[in-house]
Order: sequence, then structure tokens, then C-alpha cells
Amino acid sequence: MKGGFLMKKVVRKAKKVKAKAKKVAKAKVVRKPKNDEVALLKQQVAKVKRESNAKGKEAEAAKKLLAEKETELIRLKEEVEYKNRQLASKDIDIESYKRITEGKIFQLEAKVKELEGKIGGTSYTP
Repeated sequence: MKGGFLMKKVVRKAKKVKAKAKKVAKAKVVRKPKNDEVALLKQQVAKVKRESNAKGKEAEAAKKLLAEKETELIRLKEEVEYKNRQLASKDIDIESYKRITEGKIFQLEAKVKELEGKIGGTSYTP
């Protein structure tokens, strides 16, 4: 009984192996493509090459534009830095002028009070 069962199992395995062997043998057979298939594939390859070349040119143009924009950005940043330095210098000049002017105003007010004191009586209030 065990021998019969084992034999059936071996036979089933052998059938499965034969079926797989046939599938493998069929898969190895390569059919020759027809001329119109070859022509169609060549057309597709040519189309893909054209598209690839066009994309490459677009990419180069985009890279060139990006480089130009980066150069312009650097130039503008340098210009802004220069203008900021000029403004800082102007601010320093204005502060200096303001201090000098306030000093002169203080001196003039003191002189007015002194002269008022000599004249005798009219007081000046700023």
C-alpha cells in the first residue's frame, strides 16, 4: 500500500517535471520578427531618439538660462551690498552733521541769553 502511494506520487512529480520541461523548451524558441515589425521598431527607436535629443536641447537651454539668472542674481546682490554701504556712510554723515548742528544751536542759544542779559530784560525762549 505504501509502495503504491509512493509510486503514484513519483508519477505525478514526473508529469509535472515533463510539463515544465516543455514550457522551458517552448520559451527558448525565438520566432523571427517580421519585416514590418522590424520597421515599426526602427521607427519607434528613431522617434525616441528625436524626443531624447529635443529634451537634451531643452535641458541645455534651461541650464544656460539658469546660469544667466544666477549671474544676474550675484550682480544684484553685490549692487545691494554697495548701496547699503553707501547708505550707512550717508547715515554716519547725517549723524555727524546733526551733532555739529545741535552743538551750534546750543552755542547760539547761549549767546542769545548772554546778549539778552546785557541788554537787560527781554528773554528769549526757544
